[in-house]
Parts: sequence; C-alpha cells; structure tokens
Amino acid sequence: MSSKHFHTVVWIDHREAKILNFNADVYEELTVHSTHPDQHLHHKANSGDSGHAPPDHEFLKHVATSVADAGALLIVGPSSAKHEFAKYIKDHASPLAGRISGVQSMDHPSDGTIVAFARHFFKADDRMHSQTTTQP
Repeated sequence: MSSKHFHTVVWIDHREAKILNFNADVYEELTVHSTHPDQHLHHKANSGDSGHAPPDHEFLKHVATSVADAGALLIVGPSSAKHEFAKYIKDHASPLAGRISGVQSMDHPSDGTIVAFARHFFKADDRMHSQTTTQP
C-alpha cells in the first residue's frame, strides 16, 4: 500500500479488515481477510468458557503489517475485534502503538462513510497532535 497518506483508518471485525489510507481528497483501500473466517463457537449453558473464539493472531499480524507505515491510526468496528487489534498492536507491534489515535465503535458502513467519519475524527485529532511521520 502506498505510504503517501498520513492517516489510516482500519474497520475490523473477526472476518475482515478494511484498511483505508487517505488524505483530504482521495483514499486507497486494502482488504485483509481472516485466516479463520468461518470459525464459530457457541456458548453452552453452564459451561466455563465464554463461547468466543480466541483472537486470530495471524490475521491481526497481517493487518498490523499492512498499516505499519501509518502516521496516525484510527481503529473502528462493530465488535470486540477492534479492541483485540489494538491490544495486539500494543503487545506485538509496539512502535505502531503510539500512532493509535482512537478506537471507536462503528457498525457496517460503506467505505465512503468510514472515510468521512475518519476525516471528521482526524480533523479534531490533528489539532492536538503534530503530523510528523516516524519511519521505522
């Protein structure tokens, strides 16, 4: 993916991640699919487990690698996957952790809606942070 855009938004659930690098005028999209897209666990009454699948670390690693050049990162999505991805970054890609600007809930919008939301988010966020890129 091109590194000419400073801002990146990742919309993520347990099946896929949409990575959108953008500026004020255009955006580029990359979609990363889970290595276990059909994995479902069902919670049984009186069982000791939560009924949730463990995080797909290969999927999260691929997404983290795909956003490694982001100057500022917003993570959004409808489920716990957004928090699992943020935790994965903090635990396994710590240089990227400092570039996470926010983690927000968002249902299943179009790519245009995701970018519009992220542009609005970063308009306020950029006032509080400098836009200097840190290249690894």
